[in-house]
Amino acid sequence: MRCYNEESKCASSRRVRYMAGRKHETIEEACVRASECKSWSITATPIRMEYSVQCCDTDMCNDSPAPDLNSQPNGKKCYSCDWEGCSQTVDCMGNENHCFTANGPFPHSSVMKGCASEFACGLSGMFGPHDNVTCCEGNLCNTVQRVSQSFLFLCCSLIFYFLLN
Repeated sequence: MRCYNEESKCASSRRVRYMAGRKHETIEEACVRASECKSWSITATPIRMEYSVQCCDTDMCNDSPAPDLNSQPNGKKCYSCDWEGCSQTVDCMGNENHCFTANGPFPHSSVMKGCASEFACGLSGMFGPHDNVTCCEGNLCNTVQRVSQSFLFLCCSLIFYFLLN
């Protein structure tokens, strides 16, 4: 394939989606913007998505498929949601170095949580046009602080302040 724009590169990409024990894979050869030459992945209950891309600068150089991504646990954990709430944890894989929280709507829930690679955190509309994704670094950093906990902390702080004055 020839890419005629100076800002584009030849690329081969592999999109893999795992859901409910099933794997769906798409392999493409195309021209992409240079800024899109980043591989990424996300892991959340019950889905895992991977996007692997291999870019090159010469004509017709994208004839081999993009490599598989590292799908081994990397030691990081993030909170994830299931039908009962968002207190489950999920093991992050490969280059997933951030935790994310996305507000839906999603099937069965209005919130999705899990692991994401840094580049995936910068993608707008990762899950849809109105997904409102926030990412954080640190193990289990995507927890939800309950309103009751925040209110209790505020009340205790005010009581302590009045007792000292």
